[in-house]
Amino acid sequence: MKGKLYLVATPIGNLEDITIRAIRILKEVDLIAAEDTRHTLKLLNYLEIKKPLISYYKQTEKNKSEILIDKLLNGTNIALVSDAGTPGISDPGAEIVKKCIEKDITVIPIPGACALINALICSGLNTDEFLFVGFLPVNQTEKKNKLEELKKECRTLIFYEAPHKLINSLKKMLEIFGNRNVVLAREITKIHEEYYRTDLKTCLEKIIEPKGEYVILIEGNKNREKENLILNELSLEAHYEYYLNKGYNKKEIIKKIASDREKNKNEIYQYFIKK
Repeated sequence: MKGKLYLVATPIGNLEDITIRAIRILKEVDLIAAEDTRHTLKLLNYLEIKKPLISYYKQTEKNKSEILIDKLLNGTNIALVSDAGTPGISDPGAEIVKKCIEKDITVIPIPGACALINALICSGLNTDEFLFVGFLPVNQTEKKNKLEELKKECRTLIFYEAPHKLINSLKKMLEIFGNRNVVLAREITKIHEEYYRTDLKTCLEKIIEPKGEYVILIEGNKNREKENLILNELSLEAHYEYYLNKGYNKKEIIKKIASDREKNKNEIYQYFIKK
């Protein structure tokens, strides 16, 4: 009988945020795969749990996944944990989940803390629709290109950032997005938890020495949102004509109309084929 893989969310700061179910699963499994075994051992000691540990971090994810899959196929039940929060969200986890699905191994989520969701619900920004980006590329050109891609995004944008990279990232955001509303969430659930709600320009003027891990939340592009509302009130023919006058070809126009109206591009294509 195959074992099961449990994706166990752990506290992002306050140890009291561990769930009753997570504690039970950590006690019941045969093995715990941890992003940093030393970090996880502190949590297990706090919970008075003794279990075998195996390291499972980004650089070894591919090789360690094969080892864990063999164990799962032989009936070992495994809990996967990251240093903090939910496995697979800007942390190792995606690789082994894919392999489990290929091998028909049961994957079970054990919900719990997640920094991006907690930052979002306390931000005061739009929570109906949001886009989680995670960590931006380290390379400055790639970082700039990524932010350019997101410039017209209407949804709330959510990023993770390390303190030593915060100022650089905020400067790039101001340069590319303009002076939008921003929320910095710092040290969520910890003693020095803090939410700084302002605009990008003021934020850069006030921050002197960033400390702790940050979640950056940026207001969506309001101008793009207004433009979409106006365009979506047009007939499809008028919408097509709008982009045609801007110099786009037919393929590009259909793609842009589909994006504006949140429709499948094949649906838009079929409409114009029948005309």
